[in-house]
Amino acid sequence: MDDLLMTYVKAANQHGFSLDITLNINGALVTGTTVSAQKYLDSASQSFEGGNDVSKQISEKLSEASQNAEDQNQEDVSYIHLKNAQVYNGDSSPTPAEGQFFWRGRMDQVDGFFLGRIASE
Repeated sequence: MDDLLMTYVKAANQHGFSLDITLNINGALVTGTTVSAQKYLDSASQSFEGGNDVSKQISEKLSEASQNAEDQNQEDVSYIHLKNAQVYNGDSSPTPAEGQFFWRGRMDQVDGFFLGRIASE
């Protein structure tokens, strides 16, 4: 794993640092803004809150995971989390085309990155 990218992710997890970044993963480009694991899990938890009993149970588990992420030692970072993410694959339009989208990916799958976001015209 790239030590510089690891530094950015640790700063997001430990200090709420955010950075616009574009990742190259298996030929696809994933662009967005770094967020902490806790913020990602909080957002995921909220998306399940208003549903049926199963949705509520999922929401509770995600909320617990969020609290655990805050309490854990953040030295071992396995995932990177992005908000306002878009995925570009080839010449097609990005997914999603609009709206807020959180993304989670494994650090060991990142082939490269550059600072800044890309946007389709």
